[in-house]
Amino acid sequence: MRLHASGVCHSDLNAIDGTAETRCPAVLGHEGAGVVEGLGEGVRGLAPGTRVVLSWLPACGHCEECLRELSHLCTTAWLGMASGGLLDGQPRLSRAGEPIYHYSFLSTFADRAIVPAACCVPIPDGVPFEVAALAGCAVVTGTGAVWRTAGVGPGDRVAVIGCGGVGMSAVLGAVAVGAHPVVAVDVSQDKLAAAEALGASHAIAWAGTAEATAEQVLAASGGGVDYAIEATGRPEAALAAFLSTRARGAAVLIGIFAAGATITLPALPIPRMERRILGSVYGSSRPARDIPALLELYRRGRLPLDRLVSRRLPLEAVEEAFAAMRGGAVLRVVLDLEAAA
Repeated sequence: MRLHASGVCHSDLNAIDGTAETRCPAVLGHEGAGVVEGLGEGVRGLAPGTRVVLSWLPACGHCEECLRELSHLCTTAWLGMASGGLLDGQPRLSRAGEPIYHYSFLSTFADRAIVPAACCVPIPDGVPFEVAALAGCAVVTGTGAVWRTAGVGPGDRVAVIGCGGVGMSAVLGAVAVGAHPVVAVDVSQDKLAAAEALGASHAIAWAGTAEATAEQVLAASGGGVDYAIEATGRPEAALAAFLSTRARGAAVLIGIFAAGATITLPALPIPRMERRILGSVYGSSRPARDIPALLELYRRGRLPLDRLVSRRLPLEAVEEAFAAMRGGAVLRVVLDLEAAA
């Protein structure tokens, strides 16, 4: 397929710095959108010229988890992803006769990609490629954690700890369903201002420790939140999320933790107050169902996803994109691949 846009996600940075083990050499990138140019043998339901957003988590439909209607936990997909190949475990990329591995099946830091057909979700005309690309990872992960994993409803109290692209998508999801208050927490004043502009009712700067930050969330929310969405992958942020909840509340952990990381929690509130920890991968979402719904909400003006894009850069400036991400001020950098050779 011909790629037109790719988001630059913190997960790509995790592959570079070793937080997430990645088979190398690899072409990174896993938030992409573009146009189908050709089809492999036996592919049905797609045609050349179809505009698609790419999902990095296809499902086989027949493993134990898929049969339990947990397609986002598909065993076949996760094993295939770890191999650096496509769903059959074999890569389709090479250089000088040596294999180059795929990243999350997609490898969108390129002008073209070979991907499993199950990764392609058609998108309607009128949705910009850059918006569609973000819907394939950051947006479905953040909104899904709110809507699918947690099941947030009108009037629920929500905190979001970590307001990058995924966390800000969680803010948008909470605001869209009528949660209140929606408390945004981050180390960056720029991101906190952006969260307020997108509908967060409160913005709290990280106070240096999990305990001190949780105290501020408790005060802002009137005694604790029903759901605290953690989107940093840092143990201290996970602890802050747990400490920010009230009785029957849940800390929803989205962030990718380093291998070997541990979280130490006070035990008594778990049985005594029924406070919970919920894991969330890919927002517990079904891409073929949830991505089109997200893009329709964008078209109707219900989800201003275009406001998540902080900068647009050409492919050759990908290192500048990573530098901006490390600096902490941007929500999402999008690579414009339409001008690529």
